[in-house]
Formats: sequence, structure tokens, C-alpha cells
Amino acid sequence: MTLSRCIVAEGLGTGFLLAIVVGSGIMAERLAGANLALALLANAIATGAGLAALILMFGAISGAHFNPVVTLSEAWQKNMPASRVLPYIAAQLAGAFAGVAAAHLMFGDPVFFASTHIRTGAAQWWSEFVATFGLLAVIIGCSRSRPGMTPFAVGAYITAAYWFTASTSFANPAVTLARSASNTFAGIRPIDAPGFIVAQLLGAGAATLVFCWLYPAPPADATVAATVAPGDFDDNQPGEGI
Repeated sequence: MTLSRCIVAEGLGTGFLLAIVVGSGIMAERLAGANLALALLANAIATGAGLAALILMFGAISGAHFNPVVTLSEAWQKNMPASRVLPYIAAQLAGAFAGVAAAHLMFGDPVFFASTHIRTGAAQWWSEFVATFGLLAVIIGCSRSRPGMTPFAVGAYITAAYWFTASTSFANPAVTLARSASNTFAGIRPIDAPGFIVAQLLGAGAATLVFCWLYPAPPADATVAATVAPGDFDDNQPGEGI
């Protein structure tokens, strides 16, 4: 696929993702009143469902990364040329801020306004490490074993991670930066964003190392009906050492 198509796909996809995250957060908060649990549930379901749809929509064009750490991991695995990393990340960042602006305009808020939502501390940073580790684990594991299920697995994981992490699972540097420009339910203070991003990068790196070892890249002919046979990952084949 041409680079221009990939860049547009990454920008549009990331933009829609942020519009879903922020827009559903605003709607959920307004409809749920003071019930934060109900608001988070609505925000999580909308984000997970929207993300699965976006991956299905753009996956065949750009790979549907929508996330700088996914792009860095894919380049590390040599699944994409290194020359595409910076254009992808630039498109993701631009799309993320455009998505936040679109959500704000739909709900009559200022285009950008810095968040005052405090998200900092060791528990939050550890949550982002775990959330991002899990996201990359799902992407690598599913793409190497059941690629046809990857969009649904990613959407399901993010829905769950909203609830089992103290940070509500940002797991994405572009999302983190863009949400710092939204003083809404989904926001994060700009001063807190760097801590999240460092944790996300560390989590993505750790997951790439671990899951590329757990799931060695299969032979070209190992995939049948979108499933790689478990035997294709068996290192202890006849004639091989343990």
C-alpha cells in the first residue's frame, strides 16, 4: 500500500478513535450524572466497540496502528520499513488532536482546553505499563496465531483494561497527549502525560521482547483459516535440541 494511503488511514483512524474516546466520555458523564461507574462503563464499551470497527476498517490499508508504540513495535519486528515510523507517528498525533477537537465541537465545548484531571503516581504509572504490555501482547499473540480475530481481541482487551487498571488504560502516547487538551471525563493534566508515556514505552518494549519469543514468526505457509497450528511454534521438533 502506498505511503500516502497509509498516512491518511492512520490519521483518520486515530482521529475517529479520539472522537470516540472523548465524545463518549462527555456523553457518558452528562447522562450518568454523578454515577462515575456508569459513566466509565459507557465510555469503555463505546471505546472497545469503536476500536474493533476502526481496525477492521483500516487494517488492510495501514495495519491500523493508531498508536506510536504499536508502530515502534511493528518496526522493531521488521513488519514495516523503518522509514515509515516517523510519518506514521506524525499522522497519529495530528489525527489524535483533530479527533479531540471534533468531539469538543460536537458537544459545544472549546476546541482545546487543558485538562485538570490528576493522573499521576506510581500506581498510575504501573497501570500504564501493565495496560500497554497487555495491549501489545494481544496484538502480537493474535496477529501470529489468529489474525482474523485481532480486531475483536484488541477491542475486548481495551474494554476490560478500562476497568482493571487504575489509569483506565490509555496505553497510547498519541491518545495521552491529545487527551491532555481535553478538560473532560477522559482528560489528563498535561504535566502528568510524560509519566504515562514513559510507562507506555517501557510496557510496549517488554511485551515485544516477551511475545516475539513466545510466538516466533511462523513460516509463510503456516496459516490456515486465520489460525497458526500450535505445532508450528514447537521448538522441540525431531532432530532439534531442547
